[in-house]
Amino acid sequence: MADFMIRFAICNVFISGIIGMLLIIKRLLKHNLSNRMQYNLWFLLLGLLAVPFLPIRPLGVMKILSWISGLRNSPASSVEIATEGTKNTNLNGNTDWMNDFALSVNSKAPSTVGYLLFGIWIVGILAMLILVSKSVLRLRALEKSALPVQSTEVRKLYHRCLEEMGIHRNIPLYSTAFLKSPIFAGLLKPRIYLPIHLISDYNESDMRYMLLHELQHYKHKDALASFLMNLTSVIYWFNPFVWYALKEMRNDKEVACDTSVLNMLDEDTYEDYGNTLINFARKVSLTPFPFASSLGGNMKQMKRRIVNIASYEKPTFAKKLKSMVAFVLTAMLLIGLTPLLSTQAAENQEYQWDVTKEDISTLDISEQFGTYTGSFVLYNLEDDHWFINDMEQSVTRVAPNSTYKIYDSLFALDAGIISPENSQIAWDHTDYPFEAWNADQTLSSAMASSVNWYFQSLDNQLGKTALQSYVQSIEYGNENITGELSSYWMESTLKISPVEQVELLTALYQNSLPFTPEDVHAVKDSICLSHSSSGTFYGKTGTGRIDGQDINGWFIGFLETPGHTWFFATNIKADQSATGSNAVEITMSILSDLHIWE
Repeated sequence: MADFMIRFAICNVFISGIIGMLLIIKRLLKHNLSNRMQYNLWFLLLGLLAVPFLPIRPLGVMKILSWISGLRNSPASSVEIATEGTKNTNLNGNTDWMNDFALSVNSKAPSTVGYLLFGIWIVGILAMLILVSKSVLRLRALEKSALPVQSTEVRKLYHRCLEEMGIHRNIPLYSTAFLKSPIFAGLLKPRIYLPIHLISDYNESDMRYMLLHELQHYKHKDALASFLMNLTSVIYWFNPFVWYALKEMRNDKEVACDTSVLNMLDEDTYEDYGNTLINFARKVSLTPFPFASSLGGNMKQMKRRIVNIASYEKPTFAKKLKSMVAFVLTAMLLIGLTPLLSTQAAENQEYQWDVTKEDISTLDISEQFGTYTGSFVLYNLEDDHWFINDMEQSVTRVAPNSTYKIYDSLFALDAGIISPENSQIAWDHTDYPFEAWNADQTLSSAMASSVNWYFQSLDNQLGKTALQSYVQSIEYGNENITGELSSYWMESTLKISPVEQVELLTALYQNSLPFTPEDVHAVKDSICLSHSSSGTFYGKTGTGRIDGQDINGWFIGFLETPGHTWFFATNIKADQSATGSNAVEITMSILSDLHIWE
């Protein structure tokens, strides 16, 4: 819960920006959006405000683009991958890599700041609930003191208004001495309350306008809207931008209701309806009830409504169409921003890959993954063509674990800590759980047995500043190494997606990274798993182990075959048994089925 609170706080920064953007859009499109559509836009915002509490990540622009790309490109199940002379039944080079040695790390202790923020948030919610409860009790007291309207004239007029609006439900009409303006209240049991002075000073025209206004609130389910707005104000009590948005939504609700009434009236009666509001502006006060809709409002709101009435014209078909188009475009923009507000998405960052510039085919290989969540990414260098089974997972960033050692060794080689000719580091006789670790190591032996202490020693000599510079220079994943120096790549802050793994391997192969060809060649030699006349296979595994459970498995690499060079990245995730070794088995099965390496 503490981690959620930190992410929720970050989400509120984006929420504030989205509210500002929505206000600007409403201002720019005020002549294109009808009053009702302007009000409806706020419901999109209410939906966005629910996103941080969803247990899943919502669809965003990236997913939509991937679908479009999937439609544009043919699925790989019907694509013949041309390969000749690529059959090889063994990986006859290094063998220790299949042991996939990994140490367990402890799950991160929740942030004290997160707990503090969570505590403050809960206290604020409780305080808001107390205030809302007081208002609800006042409404209950009003219900008990109110009496059914006895005036025959008012009741006859009320039934005519119900018929005029096509409402068949019998909505009770009550009178009370404790109100200055009519209100509509009740989510499950809707009622309309009229001040006694309106009944005693009965004016048929004014009363009709008031009743039509309150019935419009019923017809458009504004009681539910009021409930959602109040729920939002309780949850987001700390965000002034949300409070301002809710105030504007309430104002737009009344303006939209006025517009709905005007649509029912003749043009020569608009002025009479406006005069009714003006008369009420002198004596109404804001309703103290959180789940009620009132004819009244503050003076600024009343002025805005009167101006709207004075300038109102019944919309033509063209104007309605323009309003609908403007609403749909705005809705699409807001929906595209939903991943920014997902606390689940905040935890699992996504690589913003521009798929529109890539040639991508979809692989139908879900059965290969069994119970694992994961992805397989394959890239053909010569054809400049991608094969991906799950676009969303392929751009999801997770900890690289031991696959990061490929680039960590490059950093150390570039800094002169080790060299291609002399990469040995002496064992300090610490007793490690794997026998292969309890010996002096070279780059090749350390890579083959995934010897953590060897690369931790390199990092200690490099230092955080140099490491940060190197990570940024090659644009490695999220470039975040703020975790502990000994474990920032092990289920910690550094994260990378399968697509980025393949892109970096391609850059490594083509010597386009800022390192010497000699250093790149030394690293490539250290991850060479098999070499024969059929081709050469390079790869590195990685396993993320938390509290003794293997939850994140990697296998990445590339193959040189006659006429083709293939780059791949397989990632699997689960609560347990998601190891690099299992990722290897999945990868080799897929490559065999595609007739790339058999």
